[in-house]
Amino acid sequence: MEQVFARFGKIDILVNNAGTIRRAPAADSTLEDWNAVLETNLSSVFRLSQLAGRTMLAQGSGKIINIASLLTFQGGVFVPSYAAAKGGVGQLTKALANEWASRGVNVNAIAPGYIETDNTAALRADPVRSRQILERIPAGRWGKPADLAGAAVFLASRASDYLHGHVLVVDGGWMSR
Repeated sequence: MEQVFARFGKIDILVNNAGTIRRAPAADSTLEDWNAVLETNLSSVFRLSQLAGRTMLAQGSGKIINIASLLTFQGGVFVPSYAAAKGGVGQLTKALANEWASRGVNVNAIAPGYIETDNTAALRADPVRSRQILERIPAGRWGKPADLAGAAVFLASRASDYLHGHVLVVDGGWMSR
């Protein structure tokens, strides 16, 4: 953030997109894995939003876009730390929006569905689980990172000026099932 402020003097848009996942049954998950996932997926979102938010609040405008997940709404299987962190991202999005909306700062989130990323490589490589996932997605395919671009552009634009604390699901229809 110091480099952003040094170079540009302000910040207009922050996209919190870092993410990691550790897969293991809850009974076997380690505290190390729990802490690593929460640090990356939730604590960093708070810290970066706080730093950018201070400047946005002072300038009276800004857009913060957090990357949540379908597991913001669902518990998942074998990913307790990821589900907890992404649930936290959804609630943090709402909490910050409640505080900052009246001061010109929009805080919203995108909840991607099953997207072709490193985080879903194990699921895509498992023929049974991959088939189960695809059978539930009305679009009939895994999403691509580019499928999130339109939602991000919308949330970063003036078109979303009256949208605060919303978690926009981009999932090929998964949640509609």
